[in-house]
Parts: sequence; C-alpha cells; structure tokens
Amino acid sequence: MKKFLNLHFFIILLLVVSLLAGCSKKKEVVTDSAYMLGTHLNISVWIEDEEEGKQVIKECIERISEIEKKMSVNIKASDINKINNNTGTFVEVSKDTTKVLDKAIKYTEISSGAFDPTIGKLVKLWGIGTQEEKVPPKSEINNALKFIDYKSLKKKDKNEFKLDQEGMQIDLGGIAKGYAADEVYNILKSKGIEHALINLGGNIYTLGTRVDGQLWKIGIQDPFEPTGTPMGIVEFSDKAIVTSGNYERFFVKNGKRYHHIIDPKTGYPAQNGIVSSTIITDHSMDADALSTSVYILGVEKGLEVIERIKNVECIIITKDDKVYLSSGMKNKFKIENHRFQIEN
Repeated sequence: MKKFLNLHFFIILLLVVSLLAGCSKKKEVVTDSAYMLGTHLNISVWIEDEEEGKQVIKECIERISEIEKKMSVNIKASDINKINNNTGTFVEVSKDTTKVLDKAIKYTEISSGAFDPTIGKLVKLWGIGTQEEKVPPKSEINNALKFIDYKSLKKKDKNEFKLDQEGMQIDLGGIAKGYAADEVYNILKSKGIEHALINLGGNIYTLGTRVDGQLWKIGIQDPFEPTGTPMGIVEFSDKAIVTSGNYERFFVKNGKRYHHIIDPKTGYPAQNGIVSSTIITDHSMDADALSTSVYILGVEKGLEVIERIKNVECIIITKDDKVYLSSGMKNKFKIENHRFQIEN
C-alpha cells in the first residue's frame, strides 16, 4: 500500500465561491499554476488588467524556477550540490542560497538540532516520495547519522560555505519552498497587487485581504480524512501559514506507516504523537522551518520554542484528536469538526 501527495501539506482554501462573488467588477481573479520544487504551485491575484496579472504571475514563476536551480539537490549544477560535491573547500554561492543557509543554521540552533540542513544523507537513504523509498537497515541509518551535524557546515565571508566531513549532504527541502513563497509575496507587493493568494505546494501566503475587505479564511487539513477536509479555520491577512503532517508523503511497509519528516537525531520518521503542526507567522521561510521543528520536537518542547519567538503562532494536532495552541492562537482558531478538542 502506498500513498504520495505532491503537496508538502494541504490547506484547503474555503469559501471560494463567496470570495469570487464578493470581488468588485473592476478586479477579477487571474490564476496560474506550475510544477516546481517537487510540488504543485498556484498563484492567484485580483487585478483590473488580466494581461498585467498574467505577466506578474509569470514573473513570479520565473523567480521560483531561479530559486529551484540554485537550491535543489536534484539539479546537478545547483549551489547546494556544489557545496555537497566539494567537501573541505569553501564554495561561493548566490545571495539567495546564502540567505536560506543562514536561516537554516539559525533554526537548527533554535530547535536544538530538530531542524538540520545537513540531513541530506538520511533523506536520500529513505527516499520517501520517490521510486526508491524503503525502510533502510538499522546499520545504514546509524552510519548516515554520522554525517549529520550542522556545525560541520561552515561559512566564510559573506557567501562562501563548505562541509567539513566527506559524505555529508545539505538538503534544503524543509525551507527553500518557504523562501520562494516569500519572494513571490515581495514581487506581488512591488507590483502594487493588493489581494493575492500564494500556494506553493501547501505553503500558503495571503497578501492583503479578500477584495471585499474580509480576512482570508483558511481551512486546516484534517490529518485523518481525505485531502480537502478541514478540521478547523483560521482567519488572517498578510500571513504565511505552513503545516507539516505525517499524511503528506509516506509509504506503508508491513502494516507500519513511514512518513517523510525524519528526526535527524534518531534517523527515523519522528514519532512523538504529533500528526500535524501548523505555523502562522509573517514570513513563509520561518514558518517552513518551524513547522518541521515543532513536529520533531513534540508538543511540550515545540510550544516552548514557539512561545520564545515573537509574532509566531502554532496549531498542533496529535494522534488522539487533541489540539494544542500557542498563546496567541487562543480564541483565534475555530474548530469545525468537534471530534477534536483543544487541550490547553
């Protein structure tokens, strides 16, 4: 049995019909999609000139492609592979890659290693979401763990990086998509777009409000139901909303589910009772890294981390249908399916 969803996670956008109905006659929605960064992307803008809207979205997609070429481990000439393939030598990389690596190192420190950009060897070993996915022998996992240590990722000057240990591999799959969403948001703002929805494989970013002035209503996926089934709703404008869940990419072997969120300290998919962690904050790159961090850390430690960071909120769902909220989410999260109960 096998299930694979291309979306990093799925947050259903609610009330689309009413949203479109509420649009003024002068501003109509223009939407386009693509497949990049290993997932489906969708960008929607509300604008008076349709052709202008198409051109703006085209520019956004070109920018995402540019980021992918620099940061994907699946592209031979990417910045990341230049570092991976030149152990012991400082490699000059782009400003984009520098920003993401800097942020990745920051969140590794904040999460006490729960998020670690040097997890590449483990990611490749498990191969979850690829044709090579498997449960590796424990000996191979133990060996891969020797090559995970963000402290061996060194920086020199402004934009030169190296890996100290031969065989280590950087993988930015847990943060690059967030950076791409931030860049799309910045492009749209610079073009004067006032209302937009950015969905990069489930990394949601809301620009402004709906055209009718109301906040965007975003449904949080029920981890136990088919994609598109919300268990609760949040309402925001100008916020990034990112979820990590064990239902996104996984396979089943001998009756046991193995999902793609690998704990860099154990070498196995994280197992601490959490089935999804959602982060809501101002920037998608932060939300991307923190959603993974919280999932791996568990409820107690995850909430502790979030409470120490300003302007960041989270929603954690556990396997026993319990919901845990950061302090700033109290009274802001509406449960739609009352099988779930808020515990704190």
